Parts: sequence; C-alpha cells; structure tokens
Amino acid sequence: MGEVMETLSEHRISAAAPVVFLIVVAFQFVYRWLEQLKKRGPKTAEETRLRREIKELLKEASSLSQPSTFAQAAKLKRMATSKEKELANYQELHGKEIKGSYDLYLKVLFISKVLTYLVLVCWFWRVPVASISQQLVQPFGKVISWRAGGVLNGNVMVGIIPWLILSTRVSKFVCRLFKF
Repeated sequence: MGEVMETLSEHRISAAAPVVFLIVVAFQFVYRWLEQLKKRGPKTAEETRLRREIKELLKEASSLSQPSTFAQAAKLKRMATSKEKELANYQELHGKEIKGSYDLYLKVLFISKVLTYLVLVCWFWRVPVASISQQLVQPFGKVISWRAGGVLNGNVMVGIIPWLILSTRVSKFVCRLFKF
C-alpha cells in the first residue's frame, strides 16, 4: 500500500513540474507578444496608403533633378511633407485608442496570471511539485523544499512557490534568448 501511494505521489510530481512550467512560459510569451504589439501598433489601410503616397512623391521628386524641373520637385517634396504631417496626426489620433486597448489586454492578462498562480499555490501548497537531487541544490535545499516535505531518498522535494519563481526566471531567460 505504501509503495502504491509513493508511486502515485511520484507520478503527480513528475506531471506537475512540466505543467506548471508550461503555464508560466505561456504567460510570459503572451505578455511579451502583447508588449511588442503595443510598441509597434497595427498598420491600418489608411496608414499604408499614406506611406505609399509619401514614398511615391519622394521618389518622383528625386527623379526630377534638372534645373528646369526644380520647382516641380520642390512642390512634390512639400506635398510629401504635408502627407507626413497628416500621417503623424492620424497615428497620434488613433494610436492612443489602440494602445489603450493593449493596456486593457495587459491588465486582464496580469489578473488571470495572478489568479492562476494563486490556484496553483493552493493546489500544491503542501505537495512537492518536483524532486531534485540533493547534491545539485546543496546550499539551498531547505529554501527550495519550503512547504513541500524536505528530503526524500536523497532528493529534495521542491515546493510550488520556489518552482514558480524558478519557472518565471527561466521563462524570462528563454524569451530574451529567442529575442521575443
């Protein structure tokens, strides 16, 4: 009977660690993705049209390099400048609305992340999430096994809070590594 309980406990430990890690990584990637979208902002059809017109006007103005076409080139450059101002006004007007919606998404993501972490902490409060060889975590064994049961068969039982902290740090490192 004792062996069956120990096997079930080991199976729960082996399944819990990767699941918790994947949840943390998913939250980290979604957060970084939303941050990048917020910085870049979406391209609308109007923005694309204005950029294309500006590019065409500047290209046409640069092709007019003769002294006899100077006035026409200057006129095209002024038109391009006015289109650039129009684009800047459009981006300023619509950019605030879009960034506000991304802020809302980021707040919802943060709240769902906090709630998910609270559920995980309650679910695995006194249950070990993973086991690591005691030799690997020699000076930190007690800190890592906080609220999880200490040492069993030469392995340190890792609690949920240290596992969440470790998973968060690793996921941030992975995001930076992949430049995401």
